[in-house]
Amino acid sequence: MTYGLIGYPLSHSFSQGYFTDKFAELGLAATHRYHNFAIEQFTGFDGLFADHPDLRGLNVTIPHKQNVIPFLDRFDPAAKRIGAVNCIRVEDDGTLTGFNTDYLGFQADLLDFLQESDWTGKAFGLPTNNDLLETFLEETSALVLGTGGASLAVHEALRELGVSTTSVSRSSGPDRLTYADLNPEILADHHLIINTTPLGMAPNTDTFPELPYAALSAAHFCYDLVYNPNPTAFLQKAAEAGAGTGNGLRMLHRQAEAGWLIWNRGM
Repeated sequence: MTYGLIGYPLSHSFSQGYFTDKFAELGLAATHRYHNFAIEQFTGFDGLFADHPDLRGLNVTIPHKQNVIPFLDRFDPAAKRIGAVNCIRVEDDGTLTGFNTDYLGFQADLLDFLQESDWTGKAFGLPTNNDLLETFLEETSALVLGTGGASLAVHEALRELGVSTTSVSRSSGPDRLTYADLNPEILADHHLIINTTPLGMAPNTDTFPELPYAALSAAHFCYDLVYNPNPTAFLQKAAEAGAGTGNGLRMLHRQAEAGWLIWNRGM
């Protein structure tokens, strides 16, 4: 059976190594394969299925999490709400179902990071526990940096936790801020900052979102979906200002396991 990843570029991806190792651990190395499909301009699945008729599941990464949608037959309710797909299951009849595991992985990982870092304790002088964390999140606002497919999953995950979200983009719009709009007052009102852009990703490790980092404090938690390098310049600058930090490596592991369950009808 064949599985794979659609995206471009794919030099940053960990999925092929992760699933190759998983197949070996499960004793499936002789029958299961995972390929990287580096596709710059996505125009459909015909070529993939012609070359790999035993294709059973796909992961999807930037820039195609929304590009694949017109070519799918049905969607998991969460993926439909989010409007982006990062996991595709090939059904027994050959039809395609889209899922979004980004939001599941991110939400669980963020909650773990906030607990581990004692965010409410450091930020508000109150010990972190599940009930208190839930209460504070319902009173919290977040800046979500970027407006691509991954950002849509982050918005959904945060809103499920009761967090109010605002997008930040290089271009202006009625429903977003620009980086030029960000000032210490806005950061003081947004205690969570999530980077969903590729800024800082290897090999461009010296890039980072333009923020007034000096305005960050222990009341902030900054999360970067980029995990290579660890830490990114964004997280280094946030930590130097006193903010809590976490990256998306564990999120990737969580969403990979969710994808495996989806492909095997476990979800």
